[in-house]
Amino acid sequence: MPTQAARENHDALFGDRASTLARTDPELIEYFDDFAFDDVQQDAPLEPRTRTLVQLAALIACGALGEFRVLAGGALRVGVTPVELKEVVYQAVPYVGMGRVFDFLHATNELLTERGVELPLPGQSTTTRATRAERGLAVQKQIIGDEAVGAIYAHAPSDEQHIQRYLSANCFGDHYTRDGIDVPTRELLTLSMLVSLGGADPQVAGHVRANLRVGNDRAMLIAVITQLLPYVGYPRTLNALRALDDVAPAVSHEN
Repeated sequence: MPTQAARENHDALFGDRASTLARTDPELIEYFDDFAFDDVQQDAPLEPRTRTLVQLAALIACGALGEFRVLAGGALRVGVTPVELKEVVYQAVPYVGMGRVFDFLHATNELLTERGVELPLPGQSTTTRATRAERGLAVQKQIIGDEAVGAIYAHAPSDEQHIQRYLSANCFGDHYTRDGIDVPTRELLTLSMLVSLGGADPQVAGHVRANLRVGNDRAMLIAVITQLLPYVGYPRTLNALRALDDVAPAVSHEN
């Protein structure tokens, strides 16, 4: 039997939904729930909206469609709006590609339709084809820094400059400028996806820096990475912590 805290936290997300795995694999589900919904919640408290948003982002990057469907329903239950849920999925496109996002987009649409939400949702784009490059470059510099962005363009070979333009206009201009979720939250989503992808260590370190620039401090990043652990496993979690420690080491309180 899961702990009282685990049951309460689980039920806050999922109500009285009974998992079939609790019947077929009771031992695993008991200690997973105790870990994910008791231990982790005590050591890395995040308000439900932020917690579920970053976990959903991680599940997309992992390709975990089944778990995403379940958690997305729970996210709506604890206050994530339909627009916010869609924005998580949209934010994933430049980081994991439409090839992976396609099924998650359909799953999200099916869930929202089941909940009586009319689609399409109100548009959240704030740029046009004519303004996306300029607006995107401005947001990119806000998040990464003027000098860093300048260096990226300066060091890219001439036959790769188009990729840098795409990053500014598409990744930042089409996505980061959207309404629905603010820039600091989008940076948490991006970091969660990169951590969960694996093999993206330079990008993880870069977005640790970016998170710090937009106001997400070390304590917040520790909490987010800890909340991802039950879903992405220890190796990717430890790699993320190494990147965090390299970029923003813990402050020693020793005299």
